[in-house]
Amino acid sequence: MSAATRSTPRKVAVVGVALSDCGRVDEATPYALHAQAARRALADSGLGRDVIDGIASAGLGTLAPIEVAEYLGLTPRWVDSTSVGGATWEVMAAHAAEAIAAGRAEAVLLVYGSTARADIKARRRTSNLSFGARGPLQFEVPYGHSLIAKYAMAARRHMHEYGTTLEQLASVAVQARANAAGNPDAMFRDPITVDDVLAGPMIADPFTKLHCCIRSDGGCAVLLAAEEYVQDSAATPVWVLGTGEHVSHTTMSEWDDFTVSPAAVSGRLAFGRAGVTPDDIDIAEIYDAFTYMTLVTLEDLGFCGKGEGGAFVEKGRLLRTGDLPTNTDGGGLSAQHPGMRGLFLLVEAVRQLRGEAGEGRQVRRADGSAPELAVASGTGGWFCSSGTVVLGR
Repeated sequence: MSAATRSTPRKVAVVGVALSDCGRVDEATPYALHAQAARRALADSGLGRDVIDGIASAGLGTLAPIEVAEYLGLTPRWVDSTSVGGATWEVMAAHAAEAIAAGRAEAVLLVYGSTARADIKARRRTSNLSFGARGPLQFEVPYGHSLIAKYAMAARRHMHEYGTTLEQLASVAVQARANAAGNPDAMFRDPITVDDVLAGPMIADPFTKLHCCIRSDGGCAVLLAAEEYVQDSAATPVWVLGTGEHVSHTTMSEWDDFTVSPAAVSGRLAFGRAGVTPDDIDIAEIYDAFTYMTLVTLEDLGFCGKGEGGAFVEKGRLLRTGDLPTNTDGGGLSAQHPGMRGLFLLVEAVRQLRGEAGEGRQVRRADGSAPELAVASGTGGWFCSSGTVVLGR
């Protein structure tokens, strides 16, 4: 039976991952970072480029991913340009895995690159306060309701409802920085304290500077392939076990509860489809443009109860040596954040499951083995969208 008429879904594995140069990259274009990451991921897989018949990309060019495919010298028969902010890559991974499982593609390359920091430094662009003033957003933009202001409002609501403290939110940034210390690719590695976070310049109440993600350059790529290709791959396969996606709102007035993110739905779907529970997970890679995102996503994925996130994060649980190692590369708060960071979550999860994260960063189970199960959960917009992927080796 041909793949095109397959009645039994194939298993899908991540067979290659890589980062491009990251951090401060002043001389590269976004296209160059796409290509660098793609070449490295393909080399990591040990497979030939002829196996790639699908590509997923967003955020670059007028006709993404067509322009990226042409730049890479690919003519795919399966494409995806879904764009839902930072959750884009987990949603794309879900779409790609479904296509491969059904036989509509053999191997799909997810690739991203951005020179967000370098462009601002060189004055090729300015910082954006909003995503535009058309459609529903026209009712918010005139009042200066920027992206960070929306997250800040949500954080304040959680503090009001559940007594979450500034110190608890600050501890998320402190633990992210501690994890970054073991990552040679992280942009910031020097330790920080809760007092350092609280004493920083105010950006949007209650967020001071260190509550917010860094701005960097960088890219990465992930190659997904059907199970038939695993035997020819040079890398230890990491299997896609379950995925989920959900969108909830775009205007704040339509958000039912500021303390609940769309991960509450995408996480439930992903865990259910994978046949696991949050208690089974060894590591979590969570989108962290702001400290509150980490805290509330942990709640909504089920690692603690609603309103218990503050107490959960303040006890060192997110450290590499903690109960639930989270954002083990340092996350967007310390490692890199060139824009839509969701693909970096998948790269780090795969490296940890393979046991390839390196000395001082690799998470180990009690018996010394590498983790077996990971969850990557991306968030888009201002908690507008979520994609969650459960991975296992």
